[in-house]
Amino acid sequence: MSELKTIRPALIEWSGINGLPRFDLVSDDAFAEAFDAAIVLHEAEIDAIAAHPDKPTFDNTVVALELAGDELSRISALFWSRAGANTNETIQALEREIAPKMSRHYSKIGNNAELFGRIDTLWDGREMLGLTVEQTRVLERHWKGFVKSGAKLAKPEQERLSAINERLAALGANFGQNVLADEKDWALMLSDAADLAGLPDFVKDSMAAAARERGKEGKFAVTLSRSIIEPFLTFSSRRALREQAFHAWAARGINGGATDNREIVRETLALRAEKAGLLGYANYAALKLDNTMAKTPAAVNGLLEQVWEKAVARAGEEEADLARLIAAEGGNHPVLPWDWRYYAEKLRAEKFDFSEAELKPYLQLEKIIDACFDVAGRLFGIRAVPMEGVPVYHPDVRVFEIRDRDNKLVAMFLGDYFARSSKRSGAWMSAYQSQHKLPLKDGSTGEIPIIYNVCNFAKPAEGKPALLSLDDARTLFHEFGHALHGMLSDVTYPSVSGTSVSRDFVELPSQLYEHWLTVPEILKAYAVHYETGEPMPQALLDKVLAARTFNAGFNTVEFTSSALVDMAYHTQGALEDPIALQAEVLEKIGMPASIVMRHATPHFQHVFSGDGYSAGYYSYMWSEVLDADAFAAFTETGNAFDPGMASQLKANIYSVGGAIDPEDAYKAFRGKLPSIDAMLEKKGLA
Repeated sequence: MSELKTIRPALIEWSGINGLPRFDLVSDDAFAEAFDAAIVLHEAEIDAIAAHPDKPTFDNTVVALELAGDELSRISALFWSRAGANTNETIQALEREIAPKMSRHYSKIGNNAELFGRIDTLWDGREMLGLTVEQTRVLERHWKGFVKSGAKLAKPEQERLSAINERLAALGANFGQNVLADEKDWALMLSDAADLAGLPDFVKDSMAAAARERGKEGKFAVTLSRSIIEPFLTFSSRRALREQAFHAWAARGINGGATDNREIVRETLALRAEKAGLLGYANYAALKLDNTMAKTPAAVNGLLEQVWEKAVARAGEEEADLARLIAAEGGNHPVLPWDWRYYAEKLRAEKFDFSEAELKPYLQLEKIIDACFDVAGRLFGIRAVPMEGVPVYHPDVRVFEIRDRDNKLVAMFLGDYFARSSKRSGAWMSAYQSQHKLPLKDGSTGEIPIIYNVCNFAKPAEGKPALLSLDDARTLFHEFGHALHGMLSDVTYPSVSGTSVSRDFVELPSQLYEHWLTVPEILKAYAVHYETGEPMPQALLDKVLAARTFNAGFNTVEFTSSALVDMAYHTQGALEDPIALQAEVLEKIGMPASIVMRHATPHFQHVFSGDGYSAGYYSYMWSEVLDADAFAAFTETGNAFDPGMASQLKANIYSVGGAIDPEDAYKAFRGKLPSIDAMLEKKGLA
């Protein structure tokens, strides 16, 4: 164990309150050496399991694997958190080195013939082992993991697969860093009052704060963070500036030069296709869908195409309304992508007699965070206790204890809400530590989850509140739904804890949680004016609820086109020009010229910045079918917080992780699997 001397204690001995890391003692220069030492330690643990003198048992093989590599897991959790939420040149350089190194390490484990032999023996004899449902799922996860790592391949194919995985890890890291660089490097600085025409104060405040961060005091910066670019496109009456900003936003990752992602995409798709072939799959989509609810590319495309037909028809109706507004202003141009949000906001005001600017003063970040916690308390009996003076990785990060009705500590939660140039775009949930109940090296049993949410809301000027759009508020609820999935986990084994479920099931707890944002009693309690403290007027609340499906065609076309392109990439195989295929798919499905993909290929981080949502972007819609039906279970009772349904929801969805099959979990909650009808009705596309 002498290697431990080269791992600084703060990286693995988390001595903060309730087992939190001491972020203030973690330095960038500690990671490189620590990764190397922790990999050596993990390899030694793996070798010991593989060479165990006794015949394989669930405990001496599977449980041992579940507990192995704790040091490496802790170092990785700290590093990847920093790489995503507070990066710098040192971390980025190390990320490019660590990603392929970690891939190489796990490929070596996956190709350990002696270890796989023990797992394979257990798998073949599983029916005689007296395993619980959860233990069988854990064994299956390990067995399939080895098989997909090439354990059954001949040595040359194993070596090729390892090389592919290592290269893919490096490509994914480079892809994400290129997008971040393009977002960080571009800003449109405005100062003339005429250039700010149409912008509400909350947008100008956010732009002023972004300009200050870039050393441009007194100016207003349009950046490529969604929290600024989307409000700018929504409210700016300067069409030429909207067009300029939109083109920069759409061009992330395709600007030429060092940050251009086209070659990365081409190589990534070729390697993924080769990997699928080595493992015996027809294409990469078939490989990725093998362990999901959807199961096949045909099932995914069937859902997407069914929704696309309805979405594009609705978008056509919406576009006609926008064109009418343009003509009424004396414009003689078609609806183009930099026009849609601007005129949609005018159409919303016309149809529902309110605007986003009128709504935003009632959506304070602090109140919406409180609303998230209140809903969790009503449904699941937990409360959040804010912790002051706790070391964090950035001053903006907040820390909470999560306690149950008996005041028992069940989790730690960290929230990091504001955009900054050191943070990648988007919003996400992750874990420093997952819940489990296994005995540990120090003699204790189990660990509580340590979960964090990262968002990119515009930071307000000093002394002013952070005001959210309705979409921002939904994002906050969405990510907290993921957090609850991690924090309410109640399983024995870490590999099936929390969000360790199939990709097209993982979005169910998050998307379902969004529904409670617009429950009237929650909006009445927390949608209060930031200046007066008065609740949102009933008339405005009624308009907000009536407008829930407004712009549904646009939103669904944006998403579904991206999902269809993702599936096309991963069923086609290697491509000489992926951007040409994107164009072909969009032409074939009849993509309106007035709308673009929500995530065009060169900045489609879900799919190319790592492997997480490759051939899996559809999963948001698959889960949406589930979440619409699941919330209907509450509305059918007449009580959005029905105690019986809430208990069932916690027991069968939020707490079981991947310990049971997702179809079985959903059926246990709802009694059946849903059709898409509830989802289409929720979207206003029925």
